Amino acid sequence: MYPTSEQYQQCFPRFLMALGGRAFEAGTAWGTSDLSAIALWLPPSMDPDGEAIAAVLTETVSPDKHPDLQLLADEIARFPPDYPHWYLAWFGVEPATQGVGVGSRLMELCLKFVDADHRPAYLESSNPRNVSFYERHGFVVIGRTQVGSGPPLTFMLRSGR
Repeated sequence: MYPTSEQYQQCFPRFLMALGGRAFEAGTAWGTSDLSAIALWLPPSMDPDGEAIAAVLTETVSPDKHPDLQLLADEIARFPPDYPHWYLAWFGVEPATQGVGVGSRLMELCLKFVDADHRPAYLESSNPRNVSFYERHGFVVIGRTQVGSGPPLTFMLRSGR
């Protein structure tokens, strides 16, 4: 969506807030004390802000990519469960702290809260390297897609515990 570092730094935060910003309202935005890892979870009663997502993408992504974004949106709409579930809108770990367990510790803490609700959890991963991380935490692949020159997108679900 944002091919240069400058575009990414300028535009991605707006997209991320549209996608998962409601987690702050719900009290389900969690992070490590030093904020080297962040998780934005939307509870079953809350969806991403579709209108805000569309507005941000329309304003910040090159118009020649809009047809692919629409195809991708159509694909993304096919996979979420049609029953109440937790949605992991964003999970990020600072590159300098990746691979040392910071993300796993945060995920375990988040999943204790999610599991207390006894509902499934769902996510989309645009980084194939992260799929095994999510699998170690109980998520299973339920689908994959790739649109245009964009990254592959993996859809994952974790049953309620």
